[in-house]
Order: sequence, then structure tokens, then C-alpha cells
Amino acid sequence: MNREIAVFLVVGFLDSGKTTFINDCLADPRMNPPDVNALVIACEEGDVEYDEAELKKLGAYVEYFDSADKLTPDRLASRVRRYNAETVFVEYNGMWNLDDLFNAMPDNWQVYGVTFFMDQSTALVYNANMRQLVYDKLSTADTVIFNRLPDDEPDIMPLHKLVRGANRSSDIFYESVSGKTMKDTIEDPLPFDVNAAVIKIADRDFALWFSDMAEDLAKYNGKQVEYLGMVAKQDDMPKGLLAIGRHIMTCCADDIAYNGLACKGLCTDDYKTYDWVKVRGEIRVESCPLYKGSGPVLYVEAIESADEPEDPVATYY
Repeated sequence: MNREIAVFLVVGFLDSGKTTFINDCLADPRMNPPDVNALVIACEEGDVEYDEAELKKLGAYVEYFDSADKLTPDRLASRVRRYNAETVFVEYNGMWNLDDLFNAMPDNWQVYGVTFFMDQSTALVYNANMRQLVYDKLSTADTVIFNRLPDDEPDIMPLHKLVRGANRSSDIFYESVSGKTMKDTIEDPLPFDVNAAVIKIADRDFALWFSDMAEDLAKYNGKQVEYLGMVAKQDDMPKGLLAIGRHIMTCCADDIAYNGLACKGLCTDDYKTYDWVKVRGEIRVESCPLYKGSGPVLYVEAIESADEPEDPVATYY
């Protein structure tokens, strides 16, 4: 059986600080122990370079890939064998989709962390013009680091909202031009009361609620919830079962997808696909054919026809 390879993924756009960060990691014996070889997979070259001779003294080596198409399991595995590496740092090109890398990883590669670097002066511009590429990185990152902030009380709220629109669990840090680092401590209370007798989900909060439920399903087990949704029925659904939910856009029009709860109970067979309804009921986590396993099933206690909302597609921001 192949030994497990620890992988640390560092992503970001050109000259965002990725190479400097990896150089610092390789110089730190806690991240790069002296008795363990490390391999850097570098997918772009910026202003800061790797000094391969110096890295070799630390038991670290660099391999360059100039195209995502060249990333394959065989090639990556062969590079690890070439240097007998046990740790891999991937400096990933911000213009490439992360799925290309994940699909190319050998089976024994285990990702231990994903760090996303962004220059604060260009972060919002990148997001406005290349939202899909930014979201691709933010939604996966364990840690997001905004650097090159001014030292005099920078406005971090737009940056905070940028991250939280894609990822509610990642750690966020801000690094000033003088090198001072500050952790984001802004609280993000949910815009609805999960302890209310009936959790009422506003139209603007559907995507956030659905995401929060997916992350912590047990929190909603046995809770009463009310929301506006669109009915979806399939021919192979058992009688008395349908879905009620919304189309959700995570980053752009190309990735809009329908997300709904399996619903049982009152009047469910009276509604057709594309009907809009206001529904209330109790969520129970149980096995359901719609999920091919366990998931949230809404036991409908009240349902009524409703008008399509002004914004039928839900978003996170």
C-alpha cells in the first residue's frame, strides 16, 4: 500500500504572496522536518522565485507545471517518487479551476490545508470580473489571507463579506504592509432564529439557510420551519413525496442548481412542478429515496399556493 502523502495547497492570483509563504514554510522545521523530503509543485512563476540550491539544503525540491492539462496522477506520483517526498506543497495558479488539481491527485495524496492569498487592493476587482474563479478558491479554502492592507484602520468589512458569501467556516486573516497580522473576529449571526418555535426563512436567506442546514443537519432535526419554495416532482418519486426548494446560484449563472427538501404530508400530491408554495412543517432527519440515504424530510403541516418571488433564484450575497 502506498504511504500517505501530506499535501498543503496554496492558491491565489499572480504575485499574491504564495511563493513567499511556501518559502517560509520550507524554512520552518515544524512544517518541513529535517528528516522528511518535501516537493513543491509550482504552477506559475511570479516576481519571487525559489532558490533551488538553498531549498535542496532543506530537503526540498521544485517541479514546475505550466498547464493544468499536464497535471495527471501518474506525473504527480512520479515526481514524489523521484525525490522520495513525504510532503507536497502545491503553489496553484489562480486562473486554473481547483477541480483540475483534485482530479489529478494520486489516491494517496491527503490534503491537510488550503490557504488562499489575495492582495486586498485587487480582491474586489477580481471578484467583480472573475467571480467564478474567486468563488472556486474561497469555497474550498480553510484559511484566507488578505495582504498588503494599509496600516491605518483599513475597512475590512467588504473583504469579510466577500469570503462569507462563499464560505462561512474558513479562518480569515489580514496582513498589513508593515507585516502586522490580524485575525478576523467579526461575528456572523444567522439572519433567522434557529431557536424560534417556527424558523421563518425570508426569501433573501434561503441559500444561506440551506447551506447552514447542510453543514449542521442535526441542529434542524425536529425543528419547525416555514419558507417559500418551488415544487419539483419526478416520475420515479414515490406517491406522496415531492421536493420544495429553490434554484440557488453559488457564483454565476452557469452553476445554478435546484436545491430542495423532500416533503411528505398534507396536500403534497395536489401540486405540480414549478408551482410556488408557502410551506410549514417539521424537519426530521431520516432515510429518504430522494437522497439515496438520510437527509432532511419536511413533514408538511401547512401549505398554500403563492406567487413567484421577485428574485426566484436564491444567492448567498
